[in-house]
Amino acid sequence: MLQKKVTLDIVIPVYNEETCLEELVRRLLIMRDRQPDVEMNFLFVNDGSRDRSVEMLNRYAEDYHFFRVIHFSRNFGHQAAVTAGLDAADADYVAIIDADLQDPPELIPDMLMKAQEGYEVVFGRRRQRKGESFMKKLSAKLFYRFISRLCDVDIPEDSGDFRIISRNLLEVLKQMREKHRFIRGMIPWAGFRSVAFLYDRDGRYAGETKYPLKKMIKFALDAIFSFSNMPLRLATYFGMGIAGLGVLGGMLILYLRFFTSLTVPGISAVILTVIIMGGFQIIMLGIIGEYIGRIFEESKNRPLYIIENTRNMAGDKQGRHG
Repeated sequence: MLQKKVTLDIVIPVYNEETCLEELVRRLLIMRDRQPDVEMNFLFVNDGSRDRSVEMLNRYAEDYHFFRVIHFSRNFGHQAAVTAGLDAADADYVAIIDADLQDPPELIPDMLMKAQEGYEVVFGRRRQRKGESFMKKLSAKLFYRFISRLCDVDIPEDSGDFRIISRNLLEVLKQMREKHRFIRGMIPWAGFRSVAFLYDRDGRYAGETKYPLKKMIKFALDAIFSFSNMPLRLATYFGMGIAGLGVLGGMLILYLRFFTSLTVPGISAVILTVIIMGGFQIIMLGIIGEYIGRIFEESKNRPLYIIENTRNMAGDKQGRHG
């Protein structure tokens, strides 16, 4: 009896990556040819690209039946694109990798072998980050340390979305439909057995990063507010601390007034205190507003993404959403 091949779907979000796609596809095809015992499909999710990525992906889909392409109606963001790929995946294992070639696709077979040892998650942990500035490396390091201390789940440090997950975890992720998504936090939240896969991250092959400072800040806020209520607790603790200082200050003023000849002079100190307290109150309202805004987004129950059309997918239906 012939042994059934292991199936692997590789999810690849794409946004304006025309300069990387040709090299990416070349390396993916070589990697696939070297794995005859694995039935491998590539799930490209075009996240509203405005360059030649659309035409290139369609051409690859015509040339190779195992190239499956999902085109969004507009740009919904990296995490939504990854989600669409996971929703469409139907394999024993699913890999997630970006199209910029910073994460070498040649490592996927080794990660798959590790997963077959009984791990539900094999996540890439970066030893080195080539082609990145000192400030970029420092900010990434501080981000992961900060998130791991603040969030209620154990998010692996120095890791991104580059990983392989099992079908069991895939089915769990398909049930998680929150709007503000932080997939590298959602996976450890599920609690399956995982292991790190150490590797050296390459520099971007070509083009510009799709995560400028503005998007990085939004991504960090999604991570914090989606997986922790610590900001609300800090606001409470801070308020209690200020109230305690106010009581002590009031007692000190009363003591000076009735039991000594000293008085507390100057309206400047009072005005400065009011300004500082007003600023902190606005910050606390902003924190509460972030949570309320996310509740509002969830209550609208809009789809996470809208599919304009597909290639080499079942039925190749138009206008779907997820």
